[in-house]
Amino acid sequence: MDLSVELIRATVQLEQPTADGKRTVGTGFLISAPTPDGTPRVVLVTANHVLSNMPGLEMRIGYRVQDAQGTWRYRPTPVAIRKDGAELWTHNPDRDVAAIVVQAPPEFAKAAIPLAWLADGEAFSRYQIGPGDEMMALGYPWGMSANGAGFPILRAGKVASYPVAPSKEFPTFMLDFTVFPGNSGGPVFLTSSTPDATTGQPSKVQLVAGLLTQELYGVNNERIGLGVVTQASYIRETVALLDHQAAPQPGAAIASAARPASQPAAVDAAVAPTFQGQP
Repeated sequence: MDLSVELIRATVQLEQPTADGKRTVGTGFLISAPTPDGTPRVVLVTANHVLSNMPGLEMRIGYRVQDAQGTWRYRPTPVAIRKDGAELWTHNPDRDVAAIVVQAPPEFAKAAIPLAWLADGEAFSRYQIGPGDEMMALGYPWGMSANGAGFPILRAGKVASYPVAPSKEFPTFMLDFTVFPGNSGGPVFLTSSTPDATTGQPSKVQLVAGLLTQELYGVNNERIGLGVVTQASYIRETVALLDHQAAPQPGAAIASAARPASQPAAVDAAVAPTFQGQP
């Protein structure tokens, strides 16, 4: 398994047109999370503020399809996110994480990653993950994509905070990574060789560490090149809420000196960068 490729396939752009001809954009990724009775189910995960910042009834998920000749095409598909004024997604009561069940095209249902690939609350301790370790992030900065087919852009940064485990005590961690509008909700993951905690021998570690939820700012709104990642155990927790039919709670408050990683300011569709993922 190449986790980078698997997550690229599972990551999608989320967008909603605005009244002034622009687009509010964010990032999400698909998880295969069967219901308790084993029924297959695809869940879209993103940051809660991405959906909250979209006031309309629908958003578009940037699915991609491959034709018989092997050519990829961008096929954004509408999905309802509100009905009769009520939110159709579930969000974590304590963290900026949201989940919504979606009916993905068959090829995308296959691309959804297993829930088991997400780190649990003790994974960082188990695999001795800490400051200086490099992680990768997928997203759509300023609504840009890697190509016209709408694949996400892959970037990297190092864990910039300590300690990072257990997640119950340290629900977020910093990543040395410059965040832009559109990155919010993108997966952050690790693929490396790490000494096994028991044997000390090198062991291949591939796991989803969390999702990008905030950007840190300094004095006078100065960008300092740090993103905040919410740990994957809270994604697991949010997906579990789908099965308990928990009533949505108010979104988590953003800490001082931080902003949501995707600002309400939209991308101008008329002057959007090349390879923004449009048909």
